[in-house]
Amino acid sequence: MKLVFGLGNPGPRYAFNRHNVGFMFVDRYSSIKRCTDWERRHYYSFSSCEQCVLIKPMTYMNLSGRAVEESLKDFSCKADDIIVVYDDVDLACGRLRIRAKGSSGGHKGLQSIIDSTGRSDFVRIRIGIGPKPEAVDLVDYVLEDFSEGELQLLDRVLDVAADALQVILNEGVDKAMSLFNSYEVIS
Repeated sequence: MKLVFGLGNPGPRYAFNRHNVGFMFVDRYSSIKRCTDWERRHYYSFSSCEQCVLIKPMTYMNLSGRAVEESLKDFSCKADDIIVVYDDVDLACGRLRIRAKGSSGGHKGLQSIIDSTGRSDFVRIRIGIGPKPEAVDLVDYVLEDFSEGELQLLDRVLDVAADALQVILNEGVDKAMSLFNSYEVIS
């Protein structure tokens, strides 16, 4: 069983923030695959699908590792079983990138997961939200809502990311990287 973590911040205030792309993704995937209704646990909410469990950490982004720890225990899984979906300011909006392992790249939610598991060799789907304008602080940028045009583009990117996750689940991360890492949704 794979645990798919969509990173974001809980609550309506953050719903359409750039930093909530992970939440938007698991909501989309749950809808496409007609997964179960969302259930709440202490540090996370989850929706069960045929091939995976979708998870939204309810700890706020920078403490995502707590939700990972709790859910790994609850579902009797290992760090090998996790896939993390999150925003990436270094990728243009309309792009996604899949990796089998790597550093946090400065992403505090991902760093929290690395710190909690003691590992960095888990699958990630990075969804582009950039580039950040030079005059804008990074925290302010990621906590801004997407523009209407960006949301239209993101709508298509989330569908492509859902296809990518399906390939990861069925054929493995290497196949997904070969198919989707050069893919770009054009506005």
